[in-house]
Amino acid sequence: MSEVHNLVVKIGSSLVANPDRLTPRYGFMQRLFEDIDRLRQRGINVILCSSGAVALGLRTVGETPDTAGVSDKQAAAACGMPLLLNAYRHIGHEFGFEIAQVLLTLGDFEDHRRFLNTRNTVNRLLDAGVVPIVNENDSITTEEIRVGDNDRLAAKVAQMIDARTFVILSEIDGLYDRHPDEEGAQFIPEVTDVAPFMEATKGKSALGSGGMTTKLMAANLAQEAGTDTYIGHGDFDNPITSLIDGERRSTRFPAHDVGASGWERWIANRLQMAGSLVVDSSVADEFVNDRPVMRSDIRSIDGDFTRGDVLHIYDENGNERARGLSDFTSEELRVLAVNPHLNAEQLLGYRTKGEVVRSKNLVVVESRHLTWDVPQRAEAGS
Repeated sequence: MSEVHNLVVKIGSSLVANPDRLTPRYGFMQRLFEDIDRLRQRGINVILCSSGAVALGLRTVGETPDTAGVSDKQAAAACGMPLLLNAYRHIGHEFGFEIAQVLLTLGDFEDHRRFLNTRNTVNRLLDAGVVPIVNENDSITTEEIRVGDNDRLAAKVAQMIDARTFVILSEIDGLYDRHPDEEGAQFIPEVTDVAPFMEATKGKSALGSGGMTTKLMAANLAQEAGTDTYIGHGDFDNPITSLIDGERRSTRFPAHDVGASGWERWIANRLQMAGSLVVDSSVADEFVNDRPVMRSDIRSIDGDFTRGDVLHIYDENGNERARGLSDFTSEELRVLAVNPHLNAEQLLGYRTKGEVVRSKNLVVVESRHLTWDVPQRAEAGS
């Protein structure tokens, strides 16, 4: 048997739920689990990130994809998740393996301790031969604490467990240089840098919460974690192995050659911006030399954040240059910034060097890494 490694598969809603009847598509699930069984025989652990709970629960709450509001979808998720898991469980038993439900929220990825606890749980399930089925806890999440799409959630899971391969199965066979319905649209078989294609990825499916934009963002997250990614149509025999073995068309996003540690990858790959800083370009240029961010470097501050949150750091031209762990709350940092000539210990009541982000907690953002637009600029004291 070959060396055991991990593979994450994200399943789109339209593959799991019949769009007209809003019932499970057992035929697809059967083909999927047959393929998972093949992968396990190769020594590959499989983790599923499956959408579909909301779609399968809509009929129970008397709604449709067109009429459902936020609270309707949360209720539908609570009704649909048992249906989804029950379908997976019965099919899994045909192949002699169990499944487990893992429900996550944004905080399970953005808080490092919870990130590690979640990783330990998933790894323990894999050690026991169980197939983890991961989803966002849609029944309780609000806009402020939700990931929002299972594409990026699955990419974060791939990063979390050091997956070698990440597969996104949807209702499209891969990436095109424009919307595939447009005349002359060209298929793209391989993408190293997703940034040039972001504008061509508008729209989403009727049942899903994301479109090609979130898939490209997910692919970029996975690439930066050292994971190969494939996007392809899922409604085929051998839906996973036929992609990774190159037997049918898909778009491949080869892993970037990253030497970063797991700690650095966690800092650099974010799902939500806690806050941001603006510094001079000359300061940002020195980050590659292990220079920390000092209180005197700050030109503006945005957001309300706590100690230990990851900040996005921009130069004065609006270019994102780094991400790093804050040693101060936003309130403390604003106090320090508007009183640059006063002793930090006097201002805060405890001893500190005034390093806003220590060099060991600072990661320079590479040009191939998708950056975030700078928030509306606020002065350091505002």
